[in-house]
Amino acid sequence: MNADNAQPALLVDPAQRIFKVARRNFVDPEIYEAEKERIFDRCWLYLGHSSELPKPGDFISRVVAGRSILFTRDSKGQLRALMNTCPHRGAQVCRERKGNAKSFQCFYHGWVFGSDGKLRSQPGEDSYPEGFKDRETSNMQAAPRFETYRDFNFVSFDRNIIPLVDYLAGAREYLDVICDQTDAGMSIVAGSQEYSIRANWKLLTENSIDGYHAATTHASYFDILMNTTDNLSTGRMGGFGHDLGNGHAVLEYGAPWGRPVAQWIPGWGEAGKSEIGRQYDKLLERFGKERADRIALMNRNLFIFPNLVVNDIMALTVRTYFPMAPDYMVINAWALAPNDETSWARKYRLNNFLEFLGPGGFATPDDAEALEHCQRGFKNSKEAQWNDISKGMGKDKPSYNDELQMRAFWTQWNRQMFPTPIPQIKGVAA
Repeated sequence: MNADNAQPALLVDPAQRIFKVARRNFVDPEIYEAEKERIFDRCWLYLGHSSELPKPGDFISRVVAGRSILFTRDSKGQLRALMNTCPHRGAQVCRERKGNAKSFQCFYHGWVFGSDGKLRSQPGEDSYPEGFKDRETSNMQAAPRFETYRDFNFVSFDRNIIPLVDYLAGAREYLDVICDQTDAGMSIVAGSQEYSIRANWKLLTENSIDGYHAATTHASYFDILMNTTDNLSTGRMGGFGHDLGNGHAVLEYGAPWGRPVAQWIPGWGEAGKSEIGRQYDKLLERFGKERADRIALMNRNLFIFPNLVVNDIMALTVRTYFPMAPDYMVINAWALAPNDETSWARKYRLNNFLEFLGPGGFATPDDAEALEHCQRGFKNSKEAQWNDISKGMGKDKPSYNDELQMRAFWTQWNRQMFPTPIPQIKGVAA
């Protein structure tokens, strides 16, 4: 990458409360190529949830940062992340998206591998030296690093990366709050959403932790809410943004929608009120009022650098996105739910998931259009060069609709892309 571009990637002046992002970061092909190496090759990346593989032999094939990964639960119940390529001649071993299998056979030359990736047999074995199957190089190779936190499974292609628990930093607290909705464990609901947006991937990062755009971009949804919630005191918008370290960030706030975990709205009727009351009482018994209220009544938009978002709002959604070009990304999203959830709560959870967060819901089409219009606007980036994300800069406690979260992301992005001090405005010490 031509790092000698006269324009810095970021322009920061804390004294004057200025934080600007160069728009070339969203359009420059060389920056896109460098991101693949300096960010996606060097971070922990979400692979999948343990609940997606409930039985030995279960498998899912996924593409993570351009690599084909075979996510399996082997015959002994151990989760594994295997590079989905044959050690013989490189063919993709598993060509199915998901299923259950005791073994996988490469269709090219017929080598057979167990669900643990170990070579079991191959045609013409007598032509290979004794002990060939026992060689580590004869097996499917594991992802360089594979670790789990609260059933969220991550891979990294950097063998020297810090342990996942340290990488998560302050995000661990929020994953704990989310997972503590139940003591019965959480599971991905069958099915997924897959779609694409013709915009740079970093725009979706910003959008996912941006409380500032909701009232205007999603005005129609909020109009409906205010007509159906009777202005519940718990429904008033309010909360804070937090920098969680290592580029992670979160919004935590109250909102007027119903939360199946334990926030009732009149639209759910008296039966719903009783159901929500029972769920809240369970939380109260387990944690006491302060934590029960936090789990039940507060929403969280949690971002884990570089591309995982867990939306614990009117539904619980896990979302990843990967860049395919400077102006194109693919998105995958799944609904997450407590294992002991009743059919009533599951119905409203999935209704909320589809109504707001789905590709055809109130939010996602609005957001996609906004991001694509930003990308079109960046065609003017030579003349109109900067995005401003200074809202709330300098506050002791930035609000949920300030822009601290985006600054946390961009600071880490810049640290990995350009491992030197952020360029400062002339006259301000670096």
